Amino acid sequence: MHDEMKEPSEEEMRAAFEEQMRHVGVEDVILQTVATLVNLGARRLGLVPEPGEDPAAVRDLAQAQLAIEGARALAPLCPEDHQDSIRQALSQLQMAYAREAQTDPGPAGAAPAAAEPGPAPGPAAPADPPPAGNASDEAERAKARSKIWTPPGA
Repeated sequence: MHDEMKEPSEEEMRAAFEEQMRHVGVEDVILQTVATLVNLGARRLGLVPEPGEDPAAVRDLAQAQLAIEGARALAPLCPEDHQDSIRQALSQLQMAYAREAQTDPGPAGAAPAAAEPGPAPGPAAPADPPPAGNASDEAERAKARSKIWTPPGA
């Protein structure tokens, strides 16, 4: 016969949490937060919808912009060996944001959305992203949907 698994007590859970906290570095948490913000920004742009989900239904440019700004603010605090991949991910996300902002009519009579986020730290992104709806744009979207970004070695 097998023993039923009993739920851990609050004290046991607290001890396990404290043990885990002893081994987690602040840099790890910042890096994970940046990765989460980049992925959430991509979802809010409709780039990585759940299967069967309408990308327009999850699109929220204000939330995407906030995710980009948050990731940009935290990026300099990430470990040096992740800086290039973070810059690349942010650059791609900012270009996607610019494309979506150009094609989003916004609510009728509403003022334009807040200013676009500035360039990612590092090399500047191309000034003119490809127009929405062309074959390369669709290929980029398909590629973005195929995976969620994670920093190398994480």
